[in-house]
Amino acid sequence: MRILVVGAGAIGGYFGGRLLQAGNDITFLVRPKRAGELASAGLVIKSPHGDVTLKNPPTVQADSIKEKFDVVLLSCKAFDLDDAIASFAPAVGPNTAIIPLLNGMKHLDVLEKKFGAENVMGGQCQIAATLNDAREVVQMAPMQVLSFGERKGGSSDRVKAIAAIMATGNFGGAASENIMQDMWEKWVFLATIAGSTSAMRGAVGDIVAAPGGRDFILGVRDEMSGVAKANGFAPRAAFLERTEGMLTAEGSKMTASMYRDILNKAQIEADQIVGDVIARADAAKVAVPRLRMIYTHLKAYEHQRVA
Repeated sequence: MRILVVGAGAIGGYFGGRLLQAGNDITFLVRPKRAGELASAGLVIKSPHGDVTLKNPPTVQADSIKEKFDVVLLSCKAFDLDDAIASFAPAVGPNTAIIPLLNGMKHLDVLEKKFGAENVMGGQCQIAATLNDAREVVQMAPMQVLSFGERKGGSSDRVKAIAAIMATGNFGGAASENIMQDMWEKWVFLATIAGSTSAMRGAVGDIVAAPGGRDFILGVRDEMSGVAKANGFAPRAAFLERTEGMLTAEGSKMTASMYRDILNKAQIEADQIVGDVIARADAAKVAVPRLRMIYTHLKAYEHQRVA
């Protein structure tokens, strides 16, 4: 099975690299600059699960794609989706499975419109990783999960075939018979921690230590849960219990990549992670005052950054 990994940054570089390390047929779709970096230094992964340098990883550039791939693992930022689609479109055939690992849900509609419902699977990952100044993939915490599945639920032959390959990567790659539920729950947690740490300019422990901080962060989580429920994906009890502990841990240094991006004056996914939630809340007539405040804050940052 041939897998095209779109991008060799923190997410694509890590999961694609682990699959390549296991001997799978992996090709990275990259821009010329990244291709040069990989050719000279290799794909370097530094991780609590073991460091590795993969010399001369297979790469291809958009104008050089000549064949169709069995799977496209899409790991770009949501604001780069249109450019990514243009780059990997030649690799998509009638039976190609696209597994997007983007945040939120908006990308599913965009991908389906371009490639059709059958080509687009559900997918999500949970990992804290970044590219350092040396352009190495650095995993910052042991957590590493990648799940995927048919959006309509259940299993299929292609899911089983892909699952067998994902299992070789030793990163918790597994098929899910309820991938849309998984994606909604990830969105609930992500929007909560990204929105809260970005708006409050501090880690979870800093928020919890502030007057009203615990109520605020759990209030954001509850607003997100309400939107998920209104869309038919009420978060499960085990998820709520687990995330409450993470979101209220005293002294926690946990932040979100969005907060770190703001500190670095980088582009953020305000519309995809928070703005789209508000649109869905409005459609379902669900009140989300905390999320509205967070969104205004994020958009003010974007305006300031551009200015």
